[in-house]
Amino acid sequence: MSDPSRQPSFLECCGAVTGLLIGAVRPRRVDERFLRSITDAGLPNARHTVKVTALAQVPRSVPTAAVVEGTFKPRRIGSSLTSFVVEHPQATFMVDPAVCIDAENRAIAQLPALLRRAVRPPADTIPTITALGRESGLPALDFALPTHAHWDHMCGLLDLPGLPVHMHSTEHSWVSQGPIAPVGGVRDSLIDRSVVQYELDGPPVLTFTRSHDLFGDGSIVLVDLAGHTPGSIGILAHTERGWILLAGDAAWHALQITDLRQKSAFPGGLADEDRDQTFKTLHRLHLARHFATVIPTHDHDAAGLLSASSDAAHPVP
Repeated sequence: MSDPSRQPSFLECCGAVTGLLIGAVRPRRVDERFLRSITDAGLPNARHTVKVTALAQVPRSVPTAAVVEGTFKPRRIGSSLTSFVVEHPQATFMVDPAVCIDAENRAIAQLPALLRRAVRPPADTIPTITALGRESGLPALDFALPTHAHWDHMCGLLDLPGLPVHMHSTEHSWVSQGPIAPVGGVRDSLIDRSVVQYELDGPPVLTFTRSHDLFGDGSIVLVDLAGHTPGSIGILAHTERGWILLAGDAAWHALQITDLRQKSAFPGGLADEDRDQTFKTLHRLHLARHFATVIPTHDHDAAGLLSASSDAAHPVP
């Protein structure tokens, strides 16, 4: 344990528990004024198609109300720590290498005690390196591209030594600066590793204000999903069956996007760096879902649309 993350304060913990109770009966209202102010800049002009595969993962059944504020139907939903492989003509890369071997001791032990029980995955969770080995026909990885720097999107890198990482410069600064890592952040995955930093220096795309065209051909465009962490991004990909958007933890489940419900305050209030900005980003995803299939990383059913056994990506309703 070389670098434990910051412990939430007593007031932060109390606020999260109180917010969970309040949000269950009075969920945060949609900001209709902000929703009307969002403009649609349109989709990129893609010159290639890419293939996106969700690696196999074991779901954890959780109460819906513990994920989606004020939502009780269905009673439970499936959550998982999914990683994705994207095949582009120029490179193959992994999005969110989520789980390392012995994650309990190598990553979860570094988290604040209050969060360990809430985020601990099932005992039979498949390490990312194992899931990768089970997929036949995938090209060798050229780099990894995490949507953000929380442990459950990066600790799988510990089993992929030498694999370069592409990371939003804002996110790299957030997780690297200071004497200890921010809540949920684990720095070990970046030690002795090549990190290629990029800026969101491109124009608006869809409902998102900034972008970065990863290969310069419009087929993979990174978009600004700040809020959950300061440098959170989404990966907008042009596939044979249409556009998909890997949304990281901007939402934990598709119900949040369709119904415009923020994460429940516990553990969401401790996981989101900026709750207000996260909620605004959720509004942008709510509108963008009409043009791209939005896949929250932890939504097991949504990720399943991109599994090797599925040959299509279907629009989120």
